[in-house]
Amino acid sequence: MATDMQVEERTFFRRLDWNFIAVVFCLNIIGLITLYSATHGVTASSAQNRLFWLQIVYLTMGWLVFFGITLVDYRFFSRSAYVFYFLNLIALALVLVMGRSSLGARRWLELGFFRYQPSETMKLVLVFILAKILSKQTNPEGMGFWDLVIPTIVTLVPTALTVKQPDLGTGLMLIAVFATMVLFVKVRTSILAFLFVVGMVAFPLIWTFGLKPYQKNRVLTFLSPSKDPRGAGYNSLQSRIAVGSGRVFGKGFRRGTQSQMDFLPERHTDFIFSVLSEEHGFIGSMTTASLFLFLLFMCTRIAAQARDRFGVLVGVGAISILFWHIVVNISMVIGLLPVVGVPLPLLSYGGSMMITAMACLGIISSISYRKFLF
Repeated sequence: MATDMQVEERTFFRRLDWNFIAVVFCLNIIGLITLYSATHGVTASSAQNRLFWLQIVYLTMGWLVFFGITLVDYRFFSRSAYVFYFLNLIALALVLVMGRSSLGARRWLELGFFRYQPSETMKLVLVFILAKILSKQTNPEGMGFWDLVIPTIVTLVPTALTVKQPDLGTGLMLIAVFATMVLFVKVRTSILAFLFVVGMVAFPLIWTFGLKPYQKNRVLTFLSPSKDPRGAGYNSLQSRIAVGSGRVFGKGFRRGTQSQMDFLPERHTDFIFSVLSEEHGFIGSMTTASLFLFLLFMCTRIAAQARDRFGVLVGVGAISILFWHIVVNISMVIGLLPVVGVPLPLLSYGGSMMITAMACLGIISSISYRKFLF
């Protein structure tokens, strides 16, 4: 009996992709180092100091989720997709009724020691249900109008609940995941042309009636941050100053003036890449960006080796979550996109985002683990 268990343990460890795990672990370490600096500045309070230790707890939970999902056959999520989807919809609805408010938004459910953000887990749940639906599409000419109805509905319902919180950034992420997976499956050119025309017509209506005043200000400030340097443009300007002042080698660990002197807002969450760039310069930021790029490359290679269509699609969906978060967050902090509430996976503080990111990576690991099973 003991011998059989030892053989199973050796088999488990041998099937793991240790290069993949090593890259994830390196990004975790970079995140913890940067977060420590961001939460232990000159003006940091004792409440901010404890965020670092909470992040270690979240990271530990994330790795448990990672290895737990690795052991689960990813096809289980195809069978359970609708259950997860409706449970997460209920959680999103509860947020609007009894959720915790912070900075004018109601996005979290208070679970005692942990604040759960349903919109974060909905990203991965949406991947499950879209992969299940789209895996049945086999039309070589691409998806037509009626083929897109159900995937669009299952995407728009949670998106509407998320935007209502309001959380436009996460709502756009759900749309981005949907678009990535649908385009991967292939859509007819006529449908794409139609959607483009509809988008051009709808844009002024969305701008006039759909966006709140502060959301419009973010877009206008993105185009010209100097018009309101102490108001709507403050976050973007301070972030760009922090990134630029790091130059080539950076100012050194815990020596960044923008972050340590509290000029940089939300430096432990949305703007943690600004802290990294200021303290470790172009070398540090490019090293981190390269690790992210290498991680996405490894994820893509693994997803391409999936044994079935659902595996490929769920892998593409998990990659799209990570990809869009990385691209939008880094583009935001260097001034290429308007400021939106999108954290940087594996680096930004937050339990829900950490667990979601590690769950996405766990899905990829599960696909990799099962490529050896015949």
